[in-house]
Amino acid sequence: MRNIKNISKIGLLVAALGISQSCVNDLDRTPFIEVTSATVYKDPASYKQILAKMYAGFAVSGQQGPAGQPDISGIDEGFSTYLRQYWKAQELTTDESVIGWNDGNLRDYHDMDWTASNEFVTAMYNRIFYQITLTNEFIRETTDAKLAERGVSGSEIKTYRAEARFLRALSYYHALDMFGNVPFVTEADAVGSFLPKQTTRAELFAYIESELKAIDAELTAPMTNEYGRADKAAAWTLLAKLYLNAEVYTGTKKYTEALTYSKKVIDAGYTLESKYANLFLADNNKSKEIIFPITFDGLNTKTWGGMTFLVHAPVGGSMNPAEFGIGGGWGGVRTTKNIVQKFPDATGAKDKRAMFYTQDQNLEIDDLFKFNDGYAITKYKNVTSTGAKGSDIEGNFPDTDFPMFRVADVYLMYAEAVLRGGGGSTAEAVGYINKLRERAYGNTSGNITSIDLNFILDERARELYWEGHRRTDLIRFGKFTGAAYLWPWKGAVKEGKTVPEYLNLFPIPSADIVANPNLKQNTGY
Repeated sequence: MRNIKNISKIGLLVAALGISQSCVNDLDRTPFIEVTSATVYKDPASYKQILAKMYAGFAVSGQQGPAGQPDISGIDEGFSTYLRQYWKAQELTTDESVIGWNDGNLRDYHDMDWTASNEFVTAMYNRIFYQITLTNEFIRETTDAKLAERGVSGSEIKTYRAEARFLRALSYYHALDMFGNVPFVTEADAVGSFLPKQTTRAELFAYIESELKAIDAELTAPMTNEYGRADKAAAWTLLAKLYLNAEVYTGTKKYTEALTYSKKVIDAGYTLESKYANLFLADNNKSKEIIFPITFDGLNTKTWGGMTFLVHAPVGGSMNPAEFGIGGGWGGVRTTKNIVQKFPDATGAKDKRAMFYTQDQNLEIDDLFKFNDGYAITKYKNVTSTGAKGSDIEGNFPDTDFPMFRVADVYLMYAEAVLRGGGGSTAEAVGYINKLRERAYGNTSGNITSIDLNFILDERARELYWEGHRRTDLIRFGKFTGAAYLWPWKGAVKEGKTVPEYLNLFPIPSADIVANPNLKQNTGY
Protein backbone atom coordinates (compact mmCIF):
# COMPACT_ATOMS: atom_id res chain seq x y z
CA MET A 1 0.00 0.00 0.00
CA ARG A 2 1.08 3.58 -0.69
CA ASN A 3 0.88 4.62 2.92
CA ILE A 4 4.36 5.26 4.28
CA LYS A 5 5.33 8.89 3.79
CA ASN A 6 8.73 9.24 5.39
CA ILE A 7 10.72 6.21 4.32
CA SER A 8 13.70 8.53 3.97
CA LYS A 9 13.78 9.33 7.68
CA ILE A 10 15.54 6.03 8.38
CA GLY A 11 18.31 7.10 6.05
CA LEU A 12 19.48 9.77 8.46
CA LEU A 13 20.60 6.98 10.77
CA VAL A 14 22.55 5.02 8.20
CA ALA A 15 26.10 5.81 7.10
CA ALA A 16 27.44 5.61 3.59
CA LEU A 17 28.48 2.08 4.40
CA GLY A 18 32.05 1.30 3.45
CA ILE A 19 32.20 4.11 0.89
CA SER A 20 35.17 6.16 1.88
CA GLN A 21 36.83 6.50 -1.52
CA SER A 22 35.48 8.69 -4.28
CA CYS A 23 34.72 6.87 -7.50
CA VAL A 24 36.29 9.80 -9.29
CA ASN A 25 38.98 10.61 -6.74
CA ASP A 26 37.97 14.17 -5.94
CA LEU A 27 34.68 14.15 -4.04
CA ASP A 28 35.99 13.80 -0.49
CA ARG A 29 33.25 11.51 0.72
CA THR A 30 33.79 9.90 4.09
CA PRO A 31 31.43 7.68 6.12
CA PHE A 32 30.46 9.12 9.49
CA ILE A 33 29.58 5.85 11.22
CA GLU A 34 32.29 3.24 11.08
CA VAL A 35 30.51 0.08 10.09
CA THR A 36 31.62 -2.21 7.32
CA SER A 37 29.79 -4.19 4.69
CA ALA A 38 31.00 -7.38 6.35
CA THR A 39 29.03 -6.62 9.51
CA VAL A 40 26.03 -4.55 8.50
CA TYR A 41 24.85 -6.87 5.73
CA LYS A 42 24.64 -9.84 8.09
CA ASP A 43 21.51 -8.34 9.62
CA PRO A 44 18.47 -8.74 7.32
CA ALA A 45 16.88 -5.70 8.97
CA SER A 46 19.72 -3.50 7.74
CA TYR A 47 18.84 -3.83 4.08
CA LYS A 48 15.77 -1.64 4.23
CA GLN A 49 17.64 0.96 6.28
CA ILE A 50 20.35 1.14 3.65
CA LEU A 51 17.72 1.40 0.94
CA ALA A 52 16.20 4.29 2.89
CA LYS A 53 19.57 6.04 2.90
CA MET A 54 19.63 5.90 -0.89
CA TYR A 55 16.18 7.46 -1.13
CA ALA A 56 17.13 10.04 1.50
CA GLY A 57 20.13 11.01 -0.59
CA PHE A 58 17.83 12.98 -2.89
CA ALA A 59 16.36 14.91 0.03
CA VAL A 60 18.83 15.53 2.85
CA SER A 61 22.42 16.74 3.03
CA GLY A 62 24.13 14.26 5.34
CA GLN A 63 24.00 12.06 8.40
CA GLN A 64 22.68 14.66 10.83
CA GLY A 65 19.70 16.86 10.08
CA PRO A 66 19.55 19.67 9.27
CA ALA A 67 23.36 20.08 9.17
CA GLY A 68 26.58 18.95 10.79
CA GLN A 69 27.73 15.80 9.00
CA PRO A 70 27.51 16.45 5.24
CA ASP A 71 27.77 13.75 2.58
CA ILE A 72 29.81 15.95 0.26
CA SER A 73 32.16 18.87 0.82
CA GLY A 74 33.20 21.98 -1.08
CA ILE A 75 29.98 23.95 -0.60
CA ASP A 76 27.73 25.13 2.23
CA GLU A 77 25.77 22.10 3.42
CA GLY A 78 22.39 23.77 3.01
CA PHE A 79 23.18 24.43 -0.64
CA SER A 80 24.49 20.92 -1.19
CA THR A 81 21.35 18.77 -1.33
CA TYR A 82 20.55 16.88 -4.50
CA LEU A 83 17.08 18.35 -5.01
CA ARG A 84 18.15 21.93 -4.32
CA GLN A 85 21.04 21.68 -6.76
CA TYR A 86 18.95 19.90 -9.38
CA TRP A 87 16.18 22.48 -9.15
CA LYS A 88 18.61 25.37 -9.49
CA ALA A 89 20.36 23.84 -12.50
CA GLN A 90 17.03 23.14 -14.21
CA GLU A 91 15.23 26.38 -13.31
CA LEU A 92 17.64 29.27 -12.66
CA THR A 93 19.15 28.75 -16.10
CA THR A 94 15.76 29.37 -17.73
CA ASP A 95 12.84 31.79 -17.96
CA GLU A 96 11.05 30.12 -15.04
CA SER A 97 13.08 31.47 -12.15
CA VAL A 98 15.48 34.13 -10.93
CA ILE A 99 17.05 34.31 -7.49
CA GLY A 100 17.89 37.38 -5.45
CA TRP A 101 21.05 36.00 -3.89
CA ASN A 102 24.63 36.52 -4.98
CA ASP A 103 26.29 33.64 -3.13
CA GLY A 104 29.54 32.57 -4.75
CA ASN A 105 29.04 31.95 -8.45
CA LEU A 106 25.29 31.36 -8.20
CA ARG A 107 24.57 34.25 -10.57
CA ASP A 108 26.37 32.34 -13.33
CA TYR A 109 23.17 30.36 -13.85
CA HIS A 110 21.23 33.50 -14.85
CA ASP A 111 24.14 34.92 -16.79
CA MET A 112 24.75 31.58 -18.55
CA ASP A 113 28.50 31.98 -18.20
CA TRP A 114 29.30 29.14 -15.81
CA THR A 115 32.69 27.48 -15.96
CA ALA A 116 34.21 24.18 -14.89
CA SER A 117 35.11 25.71 -11.53
CA ASN A 118 31.55 26.79 -10.63
CA GLU A 119 30.86 25.37 -7.16
CA PHE A 120 27.14 24.84 -7.81
CA VAL A 121 27.72 22.87 -11.00
CA THR A 122 30.37 20.88 -9.11
CA ALA A 123 28.00 20.18 -6.21
CA MET A 124 25.35 18.84 -8.61
CA TYR A 125 27.91 16.57 -10.24
CA ASN A 126 29.21 15.39 -6.86
CA ARG A 127 25.70 14.63 -5.62
CA ILE A 128 25.00 12.54 -8.69
CA PHE A 129 28.11 10.45 -8.22
CA TYR A 130 27.65 10.18 -4.47
CA GLN A 131 24.25 8.61 -5.16
CA ILE A 132 25.74 6.32 -7.77
CA THR A 133 28.42 5.25 -5.30
CA LEU A 134 25.80 4.41 -2.67
CA THR A 135 23.70 2.40 -5.08
CA ASN A 136 26.69 0.56 -6.56
CA GLU A 137 27.71 -0.60 -3.09
CA PHE A 138 24.23 -1.86 -2.24
CA ILE A 139 23.84 -3.64 -5.58
CA ARG A 140 27.28 -5.20 -5.15
CA GLU A 141 26.37 -6.52 -1.70
CA THR A 142 22.93 -7.91 -2.60
CA THR A 143 23.74 -10.39 -5.35
CA ASP A 144 22.21 -13.83 -4.98
CA ALA A 145 25.68 -15.20 -4.22
CA LYS A 146 26.36 -12.65 -1.48
CA LEU A 147 22.97 -13.24 0.14
CA ALA A 148 23.43 -17.01 0.06
CA GLU A 149 26.92 -16.67 1.54
CA ARG A 150 25.48 -14.76 4.50
CA GLY A 151 22.46 -17.01 4.88
CA VAL A 152 20.17 -14.04 4.22
CA SER A 153 16.97 -14.69 2.31
CA GLY A 154 13.82 -12.84 1.40
CA SER A 155 12.25 -11.84 -1.88
CA GLU A 156 11.92 -8.28 -0.62
CA ILE A 157 15.71 -7.84 -0.78
CA LYS A 158 15.62 -8.56 -4.50
CA THR A 159 12.97 -5.86 -4.80
CA TYR A 160 15.22 -3.49 -2.84
CA ARG A 161 18.03 -4.28 -5.25
CA ALA A 162 15.82 -3.46 -8.24
CA GLU A 163 14.87 -0.17 -6.60
CA ALA A 164 18.55 0.64 -6.06
CA ARG A 165 19.15 0.00 -9.75
CA PHE A 166 16.29 2.37 -10.55
CA LEU A 167 17.79 5.06 -8.31
CA ARG A 168 21.16 4.59 -9.98
CA ALA A 169 19.52 4.85 -13.41
CA LEU A 170 17.80 8.06 -12.30
CA SER A 171 21.10 9.63 -11.26
CA TYR A 172 22.80 8.45 -14.42
CA TYR A 173 19.88 9.98 -16.37
CA HIS A 174 20.59 13.31 -14.66
CA ALA A 175 24.27 12.90 -15.53
CA LEU A 176 23.35 12.11 -19.15
CA ASP A 177 21.04 15.11 -19.37
CA MET A 178 23.27 17.67 -17.68
CA PHE A 179 26.85 16.53 -18.25
CA GLY A 180 26.75 14.18 -21.23
CA ASN A 181 29.96 12.15 -21.36
CA VAL A 182 30.76 11.22 -17.78
CA PRO A 183 32.90 8.77 -15.81
CA PHE A 184 31.14 5.43 -15.63
CA VAL A 185 31.20 3.09 -12.64
CA THR A 186 28.98 0.14 -11.73
CA GLU A 187 28.93 -2.59 -9.10
CA ALA A 188 31.21 -4.62 -11.36
CA ASP A 189 34.11 -2.25 -10.73
CA ALA A 190 36.52 -2.96 -7.91
CA VAL A 191 36.15 -1.09 -4.64
CA GLY A 192 38.98 1.32 -3.92
CA SER A 193 40.93 4.05 -5.59
CA PHE A 194 40.85 3.86 -9.37
CA LEU A 195 40.32 6.13 -12.35
CA PRO A 196 37.05 5.42 -14.16
CA LYS A 197 36.84 5.48 -17.92
CA GLN A 198 34.64 8.07 -19.58
CA THR A 199 31.52 6.81 -21.33
CA THR A 200 29.92 8.43 -24.34
CA ARG A 201 26.46 9.93 -24.18
CA ALA A 202 25.12 7.25 -26.54
CA GLU A 203 26.65 4.46 -24.46
CA LEU A 204 25.21 5.87 -21.26
CA PHE A 205 21.78 6.17 -22.89
CA ALA A 206 21.91 2.50 -23.86
CA TYR A 207 22.99 1.49 -20.37
CA ILE A 208 20.15 3.38 -18.65
CA GLU A 209 17.66 1.93 -21.11
CA SER A 210 18.90 -1.62 -20.52
CA GLU A 211 18.87 -1.24 -16.73
CA LEU A 212 15.32 0.09 -16.61
CA LYS A 213 14.09 -2.75 -18.82
CA ALA A 214 16.03 -5.37 -16.87
CA ILE A 215 14.46 -4.46 -13.52
CA ASP A 216 10.88 -4.34 -14.77
CA ALA A 217 10.07 -7.87 -13.63
CA GLU A 218 11.50 -7.26 -10.15
CA LEU A 219 9.80 -3.95 -9.33
CA THR A 220 6.36 -3.93 -7.75
CA ALA A 221 3.24 -3.23 -9.79
CA PRO A 222 2.15 0.43 -10.09
CA MET A 223 0.75 1.90 -6.87
CA THR A 224 1.40 -1.23 -4.77
CA ASN A 225 4.71 -0.23 -3.17
CA GLU A 226 5.13 1.89 -0.06
CA TYR A 227 4.64 5.55 -0.82
CA GLY A 228 7.94 7.18 -1.71
CA ARG A 229 9.46 4.03 -3.20
CA ALA A 230 9.86 3.29 -6.90
CA ASP A 231 7.67 0.81 -8.75
CA LYS A 232 7.21 -0.25 -12.37
CA ALA A 233 5.46 3.00 -13.27
CA ALA A 234 8.41 5.06 -12.00
CA ALA A 235 10.72 3.07 -14.28
CA TRP A 236 8.30 3.42 -17.21
CA THR A 237 8.12 7.17 -16.67
CA LEU A 238 11.89 7.46 -16.66
CA LEU A 239 12.05 5.39 -19.84
CA ALA A 240 9.48 7.68 -21.46
CA LYS A 241 11.61 10.69 -20.54
CA LEU A 242 14.74 9.00 -21.82
CA TYR A 243 13.12 8.20 -25.16
CA LEU A 244 11.50 11.63 -25.52
CA ASN A 245 14.96 13.21 -25.30
CA ALA A 246 16.78 10.49 -27.26
CA GLU A 247 17.31 12.70 -30.31
CA VAL A 248 19.15 15.22 -28.09
CA TYR A 249 21.18 12.56 -26.31
CA THR A 250 22.08 10.27 -29.22
CA GLY A 251 20.91 11.84 -32.47
CA THR A 252 18.41 9.01 -32.94
CA LYS A 253 14.66 9.52 -32.59
CA LYS A 254 12.79 7.29 -30.16
CA TYR A 255 9.36 8.92 -30.12
CA THR A 256 7.49 5.68 -30.75
CA GLU A 257 9.11 4.23 -27.64
CA ALA A 258 8.35 7.41 -25.69
CA LEU A 259 4.70 7.06 -26.64
CA THR A 260 4.62 3.35 -25.75
CA TYR A 261 5.94 3.88 -22.23
CA SER A 262 3.85 7.00 -21.66
CA LYS A 263 0.76 4.96 -22.50
CA LYS A 264 1.81 2.18 -20.10
CA VAL A 265 1.92 4.75 -17.29
CA ILE A 266 -1.35 6.37 -18.30
CA ASP A 267 -3.07 2.98 -18.31
CA ALA A 268 -1.66 2.06 -14.88
CA GLY A 269 -4.48 3.71 -12.94
CA TYR A 270 -3.11 7.10 -11.85
CA THR A 271 -5.68 9.87 -11.67
CA LEU A 272 -5.39 13.64 -11.77
CA GLU A 273 -5.67 15.44 -8.45
CA SER A 274 -8.99 17.28 -8.47
CA LYS A 275 -7.39 20.59 -7.42
CA TYR A 276 -4.06 21.59 -8.95
CA ALA A 277 -2.84 23.46 -5.85
CA ASN A 278 -3.19 20.34 -3.68
CA LEU A 279 -0.26 18.74 -5.53
CA PHE A 280 2.15 21.09 -3.76
CA LEU A 281 0.88 21.07 -0.18
CA ALA A 282 1.96 19.31 3.01
CA ASP A 283 -0.42 16.38 2.48
CA ASN A 284 0.35 15.81 -1.20
CA ASN A 285 1.40 12.27 -0.22
CA LYS A 286 -2.32 11.46 -0.54
CA SER A 287 -2.37 12.22 -4.24
CA LYS A 288 -3.00 9.46 -6.78
CA GLU A 289 -1.39 11.64 -9.45
CA ILE A 290 2.17 11.50 -8.12
CA ILE A 291 4.15 8.58 -9.53
CA PHE A 292 7.47 9.16 -7.80
CA PRO A 293 8.11 11.80 -5.11
CA ILE A 294 11.10 12.91 -3.14
CA THR A 295 9.65 12.72 0.35
CA PHE A 296 10.03 15.12 3.24
CA ASP A 297 8.84 15.16 6.82
CA GLY A 298 9.13 18.21 9.06
CA LEU A 299 10.21 16.14 12.06
CA ASN A 300 12.39 13.50 10.45
CA THR A 301 13.96 14.86 7.27
CA LYS A 302 15.35 18.18 8.39
CA THR A 303 17.45 19.99 5.83
CA TRP A 304 18.13 23.54 4.67
CA GLY A 305 17.86 22.34 1.10
CA GLY A 306 15.17 20.36 -0.66
CA MET A 307 11.61 21.43 0.05
CA THR A 308 12.77 23.69 2.89
CA PHE A 309 14.37 25.79 0.17
CA LEU A 310 11.40 25.53 -2.21
CA VAL A 311 8.87 26.57 0.43
CA HIS A 312 10.91 29.34 2.09
CA ALA A 313 12.90 30.90 -0.76
CA PRO A 314 9.86 32.14 -2.76
CA VAL A 315 8.39 34.02 0.24
CA GLY A 316 9.39 37.65 0.76
CA GLY A 317 8.25 41.24 0.34
CA SER A 318 4.72 41.75 1.61
CA MET A 319 3.90 38.02 1.56
CA ASN A 320 2.65 36.50 4.82
CA PRO A 321 4.83 33.52 5.83
CA ALA A 322 2.06 32.11 8.03
CA GLU A 323 -0.04 31.46 4.92
CA PHE A 324 2.73 29.15 3.76
CA GLY A 325 3.03 27.33 7.09
CA ILE A 326 6.48 28.73 7.80
CA GLY A 327 8.00 31.02 10.39
CA GLY A 328 9.60 33.34 7.85
CA GLY A 329 10.48 33.72 4.19
CA TRP A 330 13.91 33.91 2.60
CA GLY A 331 13.08 36.45 -0.11
CA GLY A 332 14.86 34.70 -2.96
CA VAL A 333 13.21 33.18 -6.02
CA ARG A 334 10.68 34.73 -8.40
CA THR A 335 9.72 34.24 -12.03
CA THR A 336 10.09 36.25 -15.25
CA LYS A 337 7.39 37.95 -17.28
CA ASN A 338 7.75 35.28 -19.98
CA ILE A 339 6.12 32.70 -17.72
CA VAL A 340 3.46 35.09 -16.41
CA GLN A 341 2.47 35.98 -19.97
CA LYS A 342 1.86 32.34 -20.89
CA PHE A 343 -1.30 32.49 -18.78
CA PRO A 344 -4.51 34.36 -19.75
CA ASP A 345 -4.11 36.48 -16.60
CA ALA A 346 -1.82 36.61 -13.58
CA THR A 347 -4.62 36.35 -11.01
CA GLY A 348 -5.58 32.76 -11.71
CA ALA A 349 -9.18 33.82 -12.32
CA LYS A 350 -9.26 31.74 -15.51
CA ASP A 351 -6.37 29.29 -15.39
CA LYS A 352 -5.94 28.37 -11.72
CA ARG A 353 -2.40 27.14 -12.35
CA ALA A 354 -1.38 30.83 -12.42
CA MET A 355 -0.19 31.01 -8.82
CA PHE A 356 1.47 34.43 -8.78
CA TYR A 357 1.84 36.92 -5.95
CA THR A 358 1.70 40.38 -7.51
CA GLN A 359 1.14 42.78 -4.59
CA ASP A 360 4.10 45.18 -4.40
CA GLN A 361 5.85 43.06 -7.05
CA ASN A 362 7.00 44.35 -10.44
CA LEU A 363 6.49 42.31 -13.57
CA GLU A 364 9.72 43.71 -15.03
CA ILE A 365 13.01 42.68 -13.47
CA ASP A 366 15.36 45.64 -13.42
CA ASP A 367 17.42 44.29 -10.55
CA LEU A 368 17.93 40.53 -10.14
CA PHE A 369 18.79 41.01 -6.48
CA LYS A 370 15.65 42.94 -5.57
CA PHE A 371 12.92 40.56 -4.43
CA ASN A 372 10.16 42.93 -5.56
CA ASP A 373 11.35 42.70 -9.16
CA GLY A 374 9.58 39.73 -10.70
CA TYR A 375 6.32 38.15 -9.62
CA ALA A 376 6.55 35.76 -6.70
CA ILE A 377 5.10 32.26 -6.99
CA THR A 378 2.89 30.69 -4.32
CA LYS A 379 3.04 27.10 -5.55
CA TYR A 380 4.77 25.29 -2.68
CA LYS A 381 3.36 25.52 0.85
CA ASN A 382 3.78 23.76 4.19
CA VAL A 383 0.05 23.65 4.88
CA THR A 384 -2.36 20.83 4.13
CA SER A 385 -5.35 20.84 1.81
CA THR A 386 -7.51 21.52 4.88
CA GLY A 387 -5.38 24.49 5.95
CA ALA A 388 -3.47 22.78 8.77
CA LYS A 389 0.17 23.67 9.33
CA GLY A 390 2.90 21.08 8.82
CA SER A 391 4.23 18.95 11.66
CA ASP A 392 7.22 21.17 12.57
CA ILE A 393 5.59 23.68 14.93
CA GLU A 394 8.32 26.28 14.32
CA GLY A 395 7.63 26.15 10.61
CA ASN A 396 11.22 25.56 9.54
CA PHE A 397 10.99 22.15 7.89
CA PRO A 398 8.05 21.24 5.65
CA ASP A 399 6.10 18.03 5.19
CA THR A 400 5.56 18.80 1.52
CA ASP A 401 6.94 16.23 -0.94
CA PHE A 402 8.49 17.08 -4.29
CA PRO A 403 6.54 15.52 -7.20
CA MET A 404 9.43 14.42 -9.40
CA PHE A 405 7.15 12.35 -11.65
CA ARG A 406 3.40 12.84 -11.97
CA VAL A 407 0.89 11.64 -14.50
CA ALA A 408 0.09 15.14 -15.85
CA ASP A 409 3.65 15.26 -17.17
CA VAL A 410 3.10 11.86 -18.80
CA TYR A 411 -0.05 13.15 -20.55
CA LEU A 412 2.07 15.95 -21.99
CA MET A 413 4.84 13.55 -23.01
CA TYR A 414 2.32 11.36 -24.82
CA ALA A 415 0.95 14.37 -26.73
CA GLU A 416 4.43 15.54 -27.70
CA ALA A 417 5.44 12.06 -28.86
CA VAL A 418 2.35 11.95 -31.09
CA LEU A 419 3.23 15.30 -32.67
CA ARG A 420 6.83 14.25 -33.21
CA GLY A 421 5.80 11.20 -35.22
CA GLY A 422 5.70 8.54 -32.54
CA GLY A 423 2.30 7.22 -33.60
CA GLY A 424 -0.72 7.21 -31.36
CA SER A 425 -3.83 9.28 -31.68
CA THR A 426 -3.93 13.06 -32.04
CA ALA A 427 -7.49 13.03 -30.75
CA GLU A 428 -6.38 11.10 -27.68
CA ALA A 429 -3.51 13.53 -27.16
CA VAL A 430 -5.90 16.48 -27.31
CA GLY A 431 -8.12 14.67 -24.84
CA TYR A 432 -5.29 14.31 -22.33
CA ILE A 433 -4.41 17.99 -22.67
CA ASN A 434 -8.03 18.96 -22.13
CA LYS A 435 -8.14 16.93 -18.92
CA LEU A 436 -5.38 19.19 -17.61
CA ARG A 437 -7.09 22.33 -18.82
CA GLU A 438 -10.49 21.34 -17.43
CA ARG A 439 -8.86 20.99 -14.02
CA ALA A 440 -7.08 24.31 -14.50
CA TYR A 441 -10.16 26.23 -15.65
CA GLY A 442 -12.75 24.37 -13.58
CA ASN A 443 -14.82 23.79 -16.74
CA THR A 444 -14.40 23.32 -20.49
CA SER A 445 -13.84 26.99 -21.29
CA GLY A 446 -10.11 26.45 -21.73
CA ASN A 447 -10.42 23.35 -23.91
CA ILE A 448 -8.61 23.23 -27.23
CA THR A 449 -9.32 21.33 -30.45
CA SER A 450 -5.83 21.17 -31.93
CA ILE A 451 -2.23 21.20 -30.73
CA ASP A 452 1.22 21.86 -32.12
CA LEU A 453 4.70 21.65 -30.63
CA ASN A 454 4.86 25.31 -29.60
CA PHE A 455 1.59 24.84 -27.73
CA ILE A 456 2.98 21.76 -25.98
CA LEU A 457 6.08 23.63 -24.80
CA ASP A 458 3.94 26.46 -23.42
CA GLU A 459 1.49 24.03 -21.83
CA ARG A 460 4.37 22.25 -20.14
CA ALA A 461 5.41 25.62 -18.70
CA ARG A 462 1.88 26.29 -17.46
CA GLU A 463 1.45 22.84 -15.92
CA LEU A 464 4.96 22.02 -14.71
CA TYR A 465 6.70 25.31 -13.86
CA TRP A 466 9.14 25.07 -10.94
CA GLU A 467 9.08 21.26 -11.03
CA GLY A 468 12.55 20.85 -12.51
CA HIS A 469 11.72 20.24 -16.18
CA ARG A 470 12.31 23.55 -17.93
CA ARG A 471 15.98 23.40 -18.95
CA THR A 472 15.55 19.92 -20.43
CA ASP A 473 12.37 21.01 -22.24
CA LEU A 474 13.93 24.13 -23.75
CA ILE A 475 16.93 22.15 -24.99
CA ARG A 476 14.68 19.52 -26.60
CA PHE A 477 12.75 22.27 -28.39
CA GLY A 478 15.93 24.08 -29.51
CA LYS A 479 15.17 27.16 -27.44
CA PHE A 480 17.68 27.07 -24.58
CA THR A 481 20.65 28.62 -26.35
CA GLY A 482 20.78 30.69 -29.53
CA ALA A 483 18.34 33.40 -30.56
CA ALA A 484 15.22 31.27 -31.03
CA TYR A 485 13.90 32.26 -27.61
CA LEU A 486 14.98 35.04 -25.26
CA TRP A 487 13.94 35.82 -21.70
CA PRO A 488 14.89 38.49 -19.16
CA TRP A 489 18.53 38.25 -18.10
CA LYS A 490 19.39 35.38 -20.39
CA GLY A 491 23.09 35.89 -20.99
CA ALA A 492 23.38 38.66 -18.35
CA VAL A 493 21.35 41.13 -20.43
CA LYS A 494 18.04 42.48 -19.18
CA GLU A 495 16.28 41.87 -22.50
CA GLY A 496 18.06 38.56 -22.99
CA LYS A 497 20.62 37.67 -25.64
CA THR A 498 21.92 34.77 -27.69
CA VAL A 499 24.26 32.38 -25.87
CA PRO A 500 26.46 29.67 -27.43
CA GLU A 501 25.14 26.16 -28.05
CA TYR A 502 27.79 24.41 -25.96
CA LEU A 503 25.91 25.59 -22.85
CA ASN A 504 23.37 22.84 -23.53
CA LEU A 505 25.75 20.76 -21.42
CA PHE A 506 27.38 21.68 -18.14
CA PRO A 507 31.14 21.17 -17.85
CA ILE A 508 32.81 18.27 -16.10
CA PRO A 509 34.17 19.92 -12.92
CA SER A 510 37.78 20.99 -13.28
CA ALA A 511 38.81 19.00 -10.18
CA ASP A 512 37.77 15.78 -11.90
CA ILE A 513 39.51 16.71 -15.13
CA VAL A 514 42.73 17.30 -13.20
CA ALA A 515 42.39 14.16 -11.09
CA ASN A 516 41.44 11.74 -13.85
CA PRO A 517 43.41 11.77 -17.14
CA ASN A 518 40.75 9.48 -18.66
CA LEU A 519 38.29 12.38 -18.78
CA LYS A 520 37.90 14.83 -21.64
CA GLN A 521 36.15 18.13 -21.02
CA ASN A 522 32.88 18.95 -22.78
CA THR A 523 33.23 21.15 -25.84
CA GLY A 524 33.44 24.88 -25.16
CA TYR A 525 34.81 24.78 -21.62
